[in-house]
This record gives sequence, structure tokens and C-alpha cells, in this order.
Amino acid sequence: MLQLVHHPYYVSPAAPGSGFSFDKYGLVMIAMAETQLPHRLHQPEPMPRHWIEAVHDQAYVAEVASSQVPPEKARRIGFPVTEGVTRRAFLAPGGTWLAAKLALDHGYAANSAGGSHHALADRGAGYCIFNDLAIAANRLIAEGDAARIMIVDLDVHQGDGTAVLMAGREDVFTLSLHAERNFPARKAQSSFDLGLPDATGDEAYLAALAEHLPSALDGFRPDLILYQAGVDPHRDDKLGRLALSDDGLRARDRFVMRQARMRGIPLASALGGGYGDDRLAVARRHVRSILALDEAHREYARAQAAS
Repeated sequence: MLQLVHHPYYVSPAAPGSGFSFDKYGLVMIAMAETQLPHRLHQPEPMPRHWIEAVHDQAYVAEVASSQVPPEKARRIGFPVTEGVTRRAFLAPGGTWLAAKLALDHGYAANSAGGSHHALADRGAGYCIFNDLAIAANRLIAEGDAARIMIVDLDVHQGDGTAVLMAGREDVFTLSLHAERNFPARKAQSSFDLGLPDATGDEAYLAALAEHLPSALDGFRPDLILYQAGVDPHRDDKLGRLALSDDGLRARDRFVMRQARMRGIPLASALGGGYGDDRLAVARRHVRSILALDEAHREYARAQAAS
């Protein structure tokens, strides 16, 4: 059964003038209900503050905790940090961490939020406040749940914040396939980066993924994957440029899961980017991604049981 992490407070009222709609995270649960797929729902606790401060500067964490983020920092994030946004900012890392813990037990679990890969130590950016991927990876390793973690980031935007926050660590490998000409303008250096040209399309994208992901997994040999499964590479995404189809995204997610399961590596996914005026359509895209991962996970388990 699919293990799904969600909290009602993932949805926060949008601040006046904000272009970011938090209701996507509630719509994801509506889209999940449409599928009628049996799943077990898990509710996360807020990430304890000291684990966030292990990755982010204490002064910045204090600004977020008090909902007193200065206007210049709020502009970089893309919206004001209200009390509801603050509550959500502490819950999302807790959700990614919980999904990882569940994946270690079940092979796969999904967080219905998270993937905030642009957040840096002293500030947020690109709709990201705290970097849940980096926070979760650091805590999992510190508490002995994993020794080596690979963060696989297939959002259309480079995971620049994750790359910076995890730089120099031998126990965390950051991999990013993204649109080279998309945000951020100045790219960071991940353990492995591949910037793709606009309108790459399914065939070339999947070929690039097949060329680089297996060799990275075999070279680093992680015992857990945190997967930023952004759906903004889709051709209809408002901020995307890579022109993947529904089938292309599904093939991407199935490939990632198969590569993980072939090597016995548990995988936890976070939602990542997905943008458009039809927010239910975007939510359904996210749900199809989760279903593709779960389907590939269960197929592999059945094949192993039959052999």
C-alpha cells in the first residue's frame, strides 16, 4: 500500500498580492481521492527547530519562526511569510523526513509537499523557505538512519540551494537534471549537473537520464534516495521549458524507481515544482507522478516475489 505523508496545514492562505497558490497541496489530495488508490496517510510533526538550524542560519530561522522575514528576503522567496506560511515551513521538512523514514521500512513513500530546493542557509528563494531535502538528509545521517544519501533532483529548475548546502559532504550526493536557461540564472555546482536545452522532449530527456543516473548510483552507492519529483518539465507547465509529455514524465518516474529498486535502495519523493493557471490539472500531474513511482515499486516487488 502506498505510504503518503500529508498535513492539512500544508495549505496556507495566500498573502495579498502573492503569485503563489498554496491550495495546490490540498488539490493534490483531491486528485489522489479521484484515483481511488488505497493508501495509508501519515501526518508529520513540525521539524524540530534545532535540525533546521543545523542547515540554515539561526538568525534566518528566527525570522521565519516569528513570521518577521524582512521584505527584501520575502521578495526573493516570492511571497510574504505569514503565520500560516511559517507553520507550513516547519511542517514540510518534517514531512520529507517522515517520508524517508517510511521509505526505509516500506521501500517507497511520498511527501505531498516539499522539494524546496532553492532555499539557502540565510535566505529563501524561488518559493522555497527552508530546504527540506537538505534538512532531512542531514538529520537522517546524523541519527544513523542512513550513511549515504543521494538527492536526485529532476525539477525543471536546478537544485541550487541543495547543492550549496550539501557542498563538500562525502555522505551526500546531489544530482540535478534541469533546463539550462531556466531559473536560477546563476547555477550552483551539484555533485553532478546536466543542463538541458529548451524543448528537449521525451526521447532526449530519457536518454540523458539513462546515461547518467545509473552510473551515478553505482559510483556513489547510496543507501537512500530523496527524489525531488518536480512536474514542471511538462510541456504545459507555466515555468517549464523541457517539453515533456504525460508519458515522458511517467517514464521518467518509473525509470528512477526501477533503478532504485534494482539496487535495493529505498526512495522517498517530494512534490517539487509544478505551475499553471489550472491548479487541479497541476495537482493531477503530481499525483500521476506519485502513482508512477508506486506502480514501478510494486511491480518490482511482485517480480522479485515471483522469481
